Amino acid sequence: METMKIITCEQVSNGHPDKICDQIADPIVTDCLQHDKNSRVAIECLIKDNHIIIAGELTSTHKPDYRKLVYEVFERIGFDKVGGMVFDPLYAGPDIGILVKEQSADIALSVDKGGAGDQGMMYGYATNETAELLPIPFVVATRFLEILKNHPSKMFRADAKAQVSFDYDTGKITTFLCSVQHSPDVEPSDFRHIIEALMVIAATENGLNTDFEKLVNPTGRFVIGGSFADCGVTGRKLACDTYGGIGHIGGGAMSGKDPSKVDRSGAYMARKIAVDIVRGGYADKAEVQIAYAIGVAQPVSVYVETFGTEHQDRRFIEQYVLESYDLTPKGIITSLGLLDVDYNKVSAYGHFGKKGLPWES
Repeated sequence: METMKIITCEQVSNGHPDKICDQIADPIVTDCLQHDKNSRVAIECLIKDNHIIIAGELTSTHKPDYRKLVYEVFERIGFDKVGGMVFDPLYAGPDIGILVKEQSADIALSVDKGGAGDQGMMYGYATNETAELLPIPFVVATRFLEILKNHPSKMFRADAKAQVSFDYDTGKITTFLCSVQHSPDVEPSDFRHIIEALMVIAATENGLNTDFEKLVNPTGRFVIGGSFADCGVTGRKLACDTYGGIGHIGGGAMSGKDPSKVDRSGAYMARKIAVDIVRGGYADKAEVQIAYAIGVAQPVSVYVETFGTEHQDRRFIEQYVLESYDLTPKGIITSLGLLDVDYNKVSAYGHFGKKGLPWES
């Protein structure tokens, strides 16, 4: 029986309830670091209907205006697209609960000494199949949702998902799926042609076929969306934040954390190393794992996988990595300038493959 190497990647829009939470958590990190570079931030967010819980740990000389930051997020997404007037400050604004206290003194002790703020393993991945050095079905799915976000039609709402299945043996898309929230006065048949046209645009921009199966809102109506359909929580869309499901994913989320947390800084450095390996011509594809123990500065392990695509001896590449990068948390933060990053830029549509980010250069 003939088999095909079909791999599927997904992405979600900035109006997805989980990504709403990431977009609330990351502005808090950015806001604190802009006012106090020594801020320690570990913020989680939960949203259901128009109720929001912001919880976690924060040690900073700056006190963020949580409600202002939440409103700014909703304004970026579009008040009218998030779920209606319940999110409009001129009407009934969201009910926001704050459960935030200072970082544990025990954790702070280890971080103050330059050690990792937590244990864990982080992965970075890069492939030369796209200019973004990301898997091609993931790039197509992400690009499609970015095009959809900017479409002028009043039929569409903010909550959406895209999924692209790609046959790596033939180099073709086999199935393209989109589920998009829409206004109550229309049916999927009213906008199917628009979505299918946007699918074609996303595919042709990447030089791919357009004769794939097109699935648009296969369950039918999708009027109730966002937090009114599903509870949202930070850190639940790790595949969408990273590599679309291709490549390994580390044990922790990135959003809501200052870079003393290696879940964030370690993942960015692992991506940086993978990008450098591929861009430097050492391999066509690379995955890097870095693992840490809490309170310890140096990683407990560093592993490089090149999937048989290497153009240099594997031992040479591994030695290059060990000799070329300071992998201590402070070293990563300094070399990538992570205290000065605007994390709003990565809170939706992925943390990687975007221009202007230090781990992509």
